Amino acid sequence: MLENKNAKQQVAIVTGAGQGIGFAICRELARQGVAVVLNDADAALTEQATRQLNTEFKDCCLGVPGNAADVFFIRELIQKAVDHFGRVTIAIANAGITLFGDFLTYTPEALQRVMDLNLRGSFFLAQAAAQQMMKQQTGGSILFMSSVTGHQAHKNLAAYGMTKAALEMLAKNLVVELSAYGITVNAVAPGATLTERTAEDPEYEKTWSIITPIGRPATPTDIAHATVFLVSEKARHITGQTLIIDGGWTSVSPSPYA
Repeated sequence: MLENKNAKQQVAIVTGAGQGIGFAICRELARQGVAVVLNDADAALTEQATRQLNTEFKDCCLGVPGNAADVFFIRELIQKAVDHFGRVTIAIANAGITLFGDFLTYTPEALQRVMDLNLRGSFFLAQAAAQQMMKQQTGGSILFMSSVTGHQAHKNLAAYGMTKAALEMLAKNLVVELSAYGITVNAVAPGATLTERTAEDPEYEKTWSIITPIGRPATPTDIAHATVFLVSEKARHITGQTLIIDGGWTSVSPSPYA
């Protein structure tokens, strides 16, 4: 068990962080001196990512594999963070699932999976983290991972886009609930991003480079830099907001299917 040497150290929980954007966020947090509790549903990915961060940033990270849609696991995750690092000051609900499907044939089972992880998991992580921050009387920051699909229609992503738009409304609503406790709540909405998953499409980078005004899709580090700013002390007067990070795509919104 790592010793909590600095009682004022920031401690962040990041879900869905075994690779891609979530891992980049953990890495940037660790670079800033934040202790990180890294969660992923894949135990092997969790172990690999945790080992990499602890090697690079000297015992900064606790890996906790598990299902971020499970309310009982979420409460356990908060408790493990407190037991290990002494507190929780940042919670980033990054875990999510994208299940493409035509609206007319989309199944109840697919919708339930998307709703459970993207909304239920994010909602109850925020709830559990806020309760812990209130108990500590330290304030804190909560951040939801939205998407440009919560702003612009995207083929075969009606369910996914719906959940992402809902997260942005949740961030706005929690301003009313949590500001009195010094807790900020924001969201980021990434556009096309080069991750391990999108790399499986050989045309992905080429297509999005053509239709993104800035000339390329984002990297996970691009998203991580903005995310870490929003949960930092430098952003303490920013709450209820969503920051779109898409190289200008939502300003023009050309379809990748055109």
